[in-house]
Amino acid sequence: MQPARNIQSYPDTARGGGQASSVRIPLSIALLSAGFAGMSLLPVTAQVAAPTPQATASSPDAIKQREQELEVTRAQQKSAAELQQKLRADIAAIGQDRSKLNQQLIDIAAQVRAVETRIGDAEARLRPLDSREQQIRSSLDSRRSEIVEVLAALQRAGRRTPPALLVRPEDALQSLRSAMLLGAVVPELRLRAEKLADDLGELVALRKTIATERDRLAADRDKLGNDQTRLAALVEERQRQQNAVEKDLETEGARAIALSRQVDSLQGLIAKMEQDLKSAAKAAATASLQGAPPVLNGKPDPGALKDPARLSPAVAFASAKGLFALPVNGTKIREFGGSDGAGGVEKGISLAARAGAQVTTPCDGWVVYAGPFRSYGQLLILNAGGGYHVLIAGMERISVSIGQFVLTGEPVATMGTTSQVASVLAATASQPVLYIEFRKDGTPIDPGPWWAANEGEKVRG
Repeated sequence: MQPARNIQSYPDTARGGGQASSVRIPLSIALLSAGFAGMSLLPVTAQVAAPTPQATASSPDAIKQREQELEVTRAQQKSAAELQQKLRADIAAIGQDRSKLNQQLIDIAAQVRAVETRIGDAEARLRPLDSREQQIRSSLDSRRSEIVEVLAALQRAGRRTPPALLVRPEDALQSLRSAMLLGAVVPELRLRAEKLADDLGELVALRKTIATERDRLAADRDKLGNDQTRLAALVEERQRQQNAVEKDLETEGARAIALSRQVDSLQGLIAKMEQDLKSAAKAAATASLQGAPPVLNGKPDPGALKDPARLSPAVAFASAKGLFALPVNGTKIREFGGSDGAGGVEKGISLAARAGAQVTTPCDGWVVYAGPFRSYGQLLILNAGGGYHVLIAGMERISVSIGQFVLTGEPVATMGTTSQVASVLAATASQPVLYIEFRKDGTPIDPGPWWAANEGEKVRG
């Protein structure tokens, strides 16, 4: 097969009294030939035989590729070591300053969730692009014979130079016949080739767009990995400091799980914890003793929301409607008051999330339970004061302890890879689901009024 640049023009002596005129093949057709050559759409006989594995293994290119892979691995190891060293230095600089640690936790958790959002958006953009690319490829594959026919005709036209008309009569006749034949075929050939070129052009553009999106996605995933590493180190330091203050947290945790086996309902669990468990009872007592946070003109004090050293809610739960962010990035699959699929109604909302997604607190509150509970998987219960409780279930791992005060936007758990909540397991077994329930004086309430309408209104701590 001749290079595509040879497919340019040929004389058409069938026009205008035998005068030679040039019939131009569009540049897109020339690109078509080159493009299909790289798509493996031509017969095997037209392709260069692939080198044997032995030849590939010992080729300079293979050796160079292995060296590049080793260099990338060394760079990644160096980067990871530098990150760990920086984390240790940052944590040492924080020391016992609780407010600094809290602010770092909230900021990094917000960054993690922002990157998770970008990754989700990129994957959503890639899905239709990948689908369209597959459609075009399937279409081109189904027209393999047509492609071969068009390319062959174009190449014959491009590489066959007409003989001199006055050398031999036979040559003149052959030239005339060829020109007449091509004069009849070229218009149809051009239309077919241009249609193929359009498809190929769209495919090339799609592949560039997909490559750009995938590059961004890879960069975001790298950033997410680094942010998660940093967040894990900060969470570990937070819990280390918490353990230093509360010496018997491990014992309390084991006792809480034992007590949870004695009750059948969420309300019973809350009551049991706040009555029989020392750390949870202390948290509940503190919550009930706290006065209502100050308000300015009937609204939460914005200054109080910025204090990472606070030890009580900066915003009264009842007055925080329209301010809370959902605890995890995800898609709402069940609404409060809707059917629970078992003849009852939903007492909370359910969000389908990404595997390993970060879970943060929607509000300030005291942890009164953190651990497994019956069909809810890992369950976290916060006493938000004023008779309000926030229940979050379905996580794989909880990173806070009973009795601990947590701030709005603080990281408290991570999702697993599958649903942990039995009530939604059958419907959404392939991805993790977070269940959120608000309660007032023991009764489930609609959490809808508390969620922020947009990012700018969300409380971030």
